Amino acid sequence: MAKFVFVTGGVVSSIGKGIVAASLGRLLKSRDYSVSILKLDPYINVDPGTMSPFQHGEVFVTADGAETDLDLGHYERFTDTLMSRLNSVTTGSIYQAVLNKERRGDYMGGTVQVIPHITNEIKERIHRVAKNTNPDVVITEIGGTVGDIESLPFLEAIRQFRKDVGRNNVLYMHVTLLPWIPSAGEMKTKPTQHSVKELRSIGIQPDILVCRCDRPLQPGIKEKLSEFCDVPVESVITSPDANSIYEVPLILEQEGLANQSLDLLQLPQREPDLSQWQTLVERMHRPIHQVEIAIVGKYIRLSDAYLSVVEGLRHAAIALGSEFNIRWVSSEDIETEGAENFLAGANAIIVPGGFGIRGVDGKVAAIEYARTQKIPFLGLCLGMQCSVIEWAQNIALLEDAHSAEFVPNARNPVINLLPEQQDVVDLGGTMRLGMCPCRIVPNTLAASLYGDEVIYERHRHRYEFNNAYRNLLLDTGYMISGTSPDGRLVEIIEYPDHPFFLATQFHPEFSSRPSTPHPLFKGFVQAAIEQCQGEMSISPTNAPIIQQSPVQVS
Repeated sequence: MAKFVFVTGGVVSSIGKGIVAASLGRLLKSRDYSVSILKLDPYINVDPGTMSPFQHGEVFVTADGAETDLDLGHYERFTDTLMSRLNSVTTGSIYQAVLNKERRGDYMGGTVQVIPHITNEIKERIHRVAKNTNPDVVITEIGGTVGDIESLPFLEAIRQFRKDVGRNNVLYMHVTLLPWIPSAGEMKTKPTQHSVKELRSIGIQPDILVCRCDRPLQPGIKEKLSEFCDVPVESVITSPDANSIYEVPLILEQEGLANQSLDLLQLPQREPDLSQWQTLVERMHRPIHQVEIAIVGKYIRLSDAYLSVVEGLRHAAIALGSEFNIRWVSSEDIETEGAENFLAGANAIIVPGGFGIRGVDGKVAAIEYARTQKIPFLGLCLGMQCSVIEWAQNIALLEDAHSAEFVPNARNPVINLLPEQQDVVDLGGTMRLGMCPCRIVPNTLAASLYGDEVIYERHRHRYEFNNAYRNLLLDTGYMISGTSPDGRLVEIIEYPDHPFFLATQFHPEFSSRPSTPHPLFKGFVQAAIEQCQGEMSISPTNAPIIQQSPVQVS
């Protein structure tokens, strides 16, 4: 039977519950325990698929096509374990399921209530993960903070869970904030005490406290928290801010998080093997190269909107011994002030995915700049579609060439809906989603990077390359280097007469891992390093790039 860990949060949101859950998963995996991690999100949306990236950051797509919270990306990257639609649960999906059962008459005319119907549905989702993936440990993160009205049904469900499966099979872990008050010159425990008090009022006594802080704990803090929160002092775990999220598992290992968890769950202690992870962190802190990569997007005010793209770059940079600075560029600014003003000097350019016409012309201009200036370029999803638009407008010289998504009456819709998508009305969950096969054309850049004839990548889009223009674009010099196995759908395009120009209809960033960088990101960063070295060799000053760390999620 699986063991269950429930991770709650207090005081404020965004204190790193997802990273703590993912780190615990990594520590258990390093001891040869299998894990699966589940996210319970209290918002009423069925999934984040229709939510603005400004509201919720990126939408992470699982291999089976679920649009999920970005924390599932952390779970996959940290544990090297595929998540599925079972690993993402929202209030909206719970109520939708309960109401569907009520309409079918499953409740035999009974009054439908939060307890037991909603809470039973939540518990059933947790059991479903345990049943379908058969892990040793199921880690469940509850979104939001203790005290939120939206989270109450989830907290009640996990309170009941210990009674249902047995006290020794459940562990409650509470992640909370210890703020430093500069005027007082000390760290305050009162917010944590109140958060634990709120949790206990619901009927949940935390077994482990994970204390987020921006500096080492002052003497006596752990003892004070132990006394006031009724948690053994060895179960008060410090999680200070780290330079990188990949340092967190090593910090929590030193604090004894995994050992305490195994003892409380009555699982055998095993010697961890974190050598690969330690090597990863050491390489990250000893780079040999420096590069600057421009990300041209429309959601750059919130870097979490491109979280997997940044992590894909980081994985490749670590493997290649490189340090990278991200230059965030608004595609809307390019529309008004020109690409050169924002992209000159960048060693490489990425145009990631997105939806809606805002900023699209700026992305097209950025791609033209990358193509004409011979700057390494990688386009992702919408980035590929904008690459096709740029080529059609500037090389094929097709009048009024655009995407039917943005210009419905375009004379030359080089990007268009598939026939089966023409009558789709609902936006949520109706795109081409999840893992699809792609056949790689031999003797192409894509073939040299992948080294395989058939690859599998994750998709999230509705519009596709319009095959009516395929021959015209091929005749003018573009190369299609990846298609669906039947040849119908264009998946990868590239421009041979360029140091590195490749764009994909899929999202390779979702498949990148710290220990196994995605081949496209690795090739792209390698091209950026070579571009930088070429510029340095002809620069009169050989001035190095000043590195500015990208926004970290901790």
